[in-house]
Amino acid sequence: MHPVLFQIGGFSLRSYGLMAAIGFLLAAWLIGRTRKYAAMSADQASASLFVAMITGIVGARIFYVVQFFHQYRDHLWRIIRIDQGGLVFYGGFLLAIASFWVFARRQKLDIVRILDAYTPAIALAHACGRIGCFLNGCCYGKPTELFWGVRYPAGSEAALRYPGAALHPVQLYEAGGQFLLMFLYLYLLRRAPRGVAMSCYLIFYGTFRFLNELLRGDNPKVFELFTPAQLIGLAVIPAGVLLLVYFLRHGHKKA
Repeated sequence: MHPVLFQIGGFSLRSYGLMAAIGFLLAAWLIGRTRKYAAMSADQASASLFVAMITGIVGARIFYVVQFFHQYRDHLWRIIRIDQGGLVFYGGFLLAIASFWVFARRQKLDIVRILDAYTPAIALAHACGRIGCFLNGCCYGKPTELFWGVRYPAGSEAALRYPGAALHPVQLYEAGGQFLLMFLYLYLLRRAPRGVAMSCYLIFYGTFRFLNELLRGDNPKVFELFTPAQLIGLAVIPAGVLLLVYFLRHGHKKA
C-alpha cells in the first residue's frame, strides 16, 4: 500500500487525499454534462457542487468518528485529518441529500431531477474514493485464498489484525462496481422516467454494499449481526424499491 505517495520537506502527498480530489474533479466534470437534465444553470450546478462537497465530507467524517471514536479519544486533533482517510459514505450521502433538499427549495428546482443528475457523478467519485482507500490501506477485507488476495505491509493495521494473510481487495470490488454502474445511470438519465436513476442507485448500492460488507475485515458489528453499513442498507434497499415502483408508475420520461 502507498498511503504517502511522496514527501518533500514537511509536505506529504497522501494517496487518499489525492484520489478524493480526483474524484471530486471528475464528478464536477460529469455534473457539467448532466446538469441540463435537472434544468440547472452553470452557476446553480457549481453552487450545488460546493454544497455537496462540504456536507458530504462533514457527514462522512462525523459517521466515521462516531463509529471509531476510540481512535481519536486521546488525539482529538486528528479528527480534522481527513487526508489520512476515515470517511463513511452513508454519512456523507445522507447529509448531502438533506442539503440538496434545502438547495432545491431555495433555487426552485426539482429535487428528484437533481438527485438523478448527480447519480452517475456520485458513483464515479465513490469509485475514486475507494481506490484511495485501497492505496491508503484502510477499509480492508477478510482473509482469502484467492489468487488476487492482497498482502498488506508489516506494521499496517490490516497486517496486525491478520498476520501473514492475503485479504480480499474489497475496496477495488466496490470501485469496479461503482464505475460500471455509472454507465447504467447515464443510460437511465436518457431513457428512463424521472426518479428511476436515483431509485436504482439506492437499490444497487445498498445491495452491493451489504454483500461487500460480508467480506470486510475492519468494520465492527452491531449485536454481532450486521455492520452499521449493512443496517443502513437494509433500510435503503426497500426505500429504493418503493421509489422505483412509484416513479415507474408516475414518472415522466425526459423529452
